Amino acid sequence: MEDSLLSQAGFLRNVFDAIPAILVIVDNDVRILHVNTTASTTLGLDIGKVYNKRGGEALHCVHSTEVPEGCGKAPSCTDCVIRNSVREATQGNKVYRKSTRMAFGSGDIKTELHLLVSAAPFLHEEKNYVLLTIENVSELIQLRSILPICMHCKKIRNDEGYWKDVAEYFSAHLDVNFSHGLCKDCLEKHYPEE
Repeated sequence: MEDSLLSQAGFLRNVFDAIPAILVIVDNDVRILHVNTTASTTLGLDIGKVYNKRGGEALHCVHSTEVPEGCGKAPSCTDCVIRNSVREATQGNKVYRKSTRMAFGSGDIKTELHLLVSAAPFLHEEKNYVLLTIENVSELIQLRSILPICMHCKKIRNDEGYWKDVAEYFSAHLDVNFSHGLCKDCLEKHYPEE
């Protein structure tokens, strides 16, 4: 790749937008300076409307309205994984996939999401910034909760009440494929002559 291509701001913007993860560039007070296309479409963030707003205000974190000063000032904000990850990153450390559960919404409509938050510091024109990567893992957490499984055949009951093979269930919900093999106990039990 040519150096001139990498020096073009448009090229880097296209790369930033092509990344299929939620990316948000913030300052040390978690003020949003830029979002990629995935963040914009997934979270409904319009950069024109969220620019320079604190993350909790832009994302409608339920705690951002608890005090008049907004995001980062409520007592519960001291435990905010996003805010603490940004703080750690501004101290020069990378934060990798910290788990959190956050409530978003306004009025009576609230949504709780399970997130993995990563934060990486970077310097641009002698100013410190943080690149946040936010992964919504709510579906995985839901699958981790109690799954109704048959005690004999090990099929899993889905939301519609149908019993599905474990591999079929996970393939449908997580796009996971299984390979098959034999554990040592089953090998000895079913193929003792081997």
